[in-house]
Amino acid sequence: MIHLMIVDDHALMREGLKQLFEGEDDIIVGAEAASGEEVLAILQKENIDLVLLDLSIPGIHGVELIAKIREMPDSPPILVLSMHNEPQIAKRKLKSGASGYITKDSSPKDLLEAIRKVAAGGRYIAGDIAERIAFEASSAAPLVPHELLSGRELMILRMLAKGKKVHEIAQELDISSKTVSTHKARLMQKMHIDSDVKLVQYAIAHGMTV
Repeated sequence: MIHLMIVDDHALMREGLKQLFEGEDDIIVGAEAASGEEVLAILQKENIDLVLLDLSIPGIHGVELIAKIREMPDSPPILVLSMHNEPQIAKRKLKSGASGYITKDSSPKDLLEAIRKVAAGGRYIAGDIAERIAFEASSAAPLVPHELLSGRELMILRMLAKGKKVHEIAQELDISSKTVSTHKARLMQKMHIDSDVKLVQYAIAHGMTV
C-alpha cells in the first residue's frame, strides 16, 4: 500500500486527486498539506511513502522545500505535479532531489503510473518533457546563463525575482545582508546582467518564480 501525501494549496485540486485515488486498491491518501511548513511538520510524525508535490504553494516551496525534505531521515521520494512543462524547470527539480516530474495536464493513467513507479524507488518524467530534454541534449545546446549558478545563487535569484529585498533574503536564509549582496553581485556577473530590472525579467522569462 502506498501512503501518499498530497501537497497543493487548492482544496479543489486535493479533492479531485483524492477521488481519483479512491478507486485504486494500492494507493491511500495518508495526509494533505497546503504549505511547505505543513509538509515538514507532517513528515516528522507520519509515515509517508510518497510526496505528491505542487510547486506553487505558500511558504517554503520549490527547490528549497525539496532539499529540506531530502535532508530528513528516511525521507520519502518526491513526485512533482506541476502546471509547468518547461524542461529547464523539470531538470532543476529533479537535480534538487525529486524522483519524478509530471504535469497537471497529464492523464490520470500517467499520474497513477508515475506514483507507482516513484514509490517503488524508480524515477519518472512526463513523456513530452523527456523528449524535449533528450532533443536538447542531442543538439548540444549551450548552457543557459542561470545553469552556471551555484545552488545558493540560484535560490537568491528566485527570491529576488519574487520581489524580496536583500535584508529579507538575509533574514530568511539566516545569513548577513552583505553575504546576500555578494551572492547577488556574483550571479549577475556570471549571467552578464547589469541591472535588477533585467535580472527579474530574465527570471520570469525562464519560469524561475515558481
